[in-house]
Amino acid sequence: MSAAADKARFFLEQSVPELKELERKKIFTAEEIRAVAKRRSDFEHKINARGSSPADYAQYAEFEINVDMLRRKRIKRLGVKATTHNGQRRIFFVFDRGTRKFPGDLKLWMQSIEYARSQKALKKVTHTLTNALRLHPTKPELWIYAAQFALAENGDMTQARGYMQRGLRFCKNSKDMWLQNFRLEINWIAKIHARRRILGIEKDAQKEEEIKLAGADEDMMMLPKLTAQDIAPEEDEDDHDKVDVTALANLKSTPVMTGAIPIAIFDAAVEQFHDDADLAFNFHEEIARLGHIPAIAAIDTHITEVLQEISSSSWQAQACLISSATLGMNQDDPAYPAALRELFRRISRGLAATKQQDDLKEWSIGLLTGLSQGDLDPALQQVLQSKVQALEAAAG
Repeated sequence: MSAAADKARFFLEQSVPELKELERKKIFTAEEIRAVAKRRSDFEHKINARGSSPADYAQYAEFEINVDMLRRKRIKRLGVKATTHNGQRRIFFVFDRGTRKFPGDLKLWMQSIEYARSQKALKKVTHTLTNALRLHPTKPELWIYAAQFALAENGDMTQARGYMQRGLRFCKNSKDMWLQNFRLEINWIAKIHARRRILGIEKDAQKEEEIKLAGADEDMMMLPKLTAQDIAPEEDEDDHDKVDVTALANLKSTPVMTGAIPIAIFDAAVEQFHDDADLAFNFHEEIARLGHIPAIAAIDTHITEVLQEISSSSWQAQACLISSATLGMNQDDPAYPAALRELFRRISRGLAATKQQDDLKEWSIGLLTGLSQGDLDPALQQVLQSKVQALEAAAG
């Protein structure tokens, strides 16, 4: 008997107790057990033979995932006590064998990581990611995924920044790596601002004005504001909560909240890629998709100034100036119509200032079309659509 057949037999014998238990508890029928054993035998002989591929391991893992899903559904429906054998462990074992045999296949690594993440096996995700990064330190997508995982699942911004900084040492020529690092930081700023608003540290000036006006009306009774302490007076705020609120309140003047970190990332990226105007404009596009947060204005001003220094006549520099007219503004803001007028003026000036008029027209049409969407005042929608039609006619 060949070595491949011996290996296949060895691994198949290890699954016999599991199959017997499934049959004994009537989770699977005898015929289904034979079918599972047959498929496992086929997969084991295939992956242990010469000429096996990463796809064979991926298909084997997919089969085991389907078997495990069926097993769980049967256990729940039949009300059977959970089996002593864990199908998840077998699936991890298949992926581990595949990544050991084909360490260069990034797709197989990512399938293993995604499965572990779907099962909430966060320690397994971290372990697999660490092994993948050791073998593929020059793959930007792995560092980006690791940073996003650290923030999304663990809420650990320090660890996320660590992944990004190490990734930039290995992948400093990856534009996507710089952009994702920038995105990570501005999303973190947005989350902190959201938390400050929830805790009442940042208050909407317009709402405060409405409250003052309401208080000035003698016929209106001002109702007290309910707090968690009013609802549950027996639960006093502990020191941790006080420290949390105080820390968030003190963050306002720190470099994190003023946009110093994203600006530093932007400057380093522009220097790394020798004043690439297209890359610089991509950074502007990243902040343009955010809502209103105080740091946006400072970051946008810096990007606009740098683009003007790099190439003031490029369509990217003009587009940045145009977009800044309404950046971070709500469409129900009383100042929004005036900002739109300024935006239209900047489009006209930009078209006159650049030789790349077709590019700027195409971008401007996309911007105005996006602004006309949503619950915008019908009169403003009509104005925007009219401007789009004028630009399309000029482009044609």
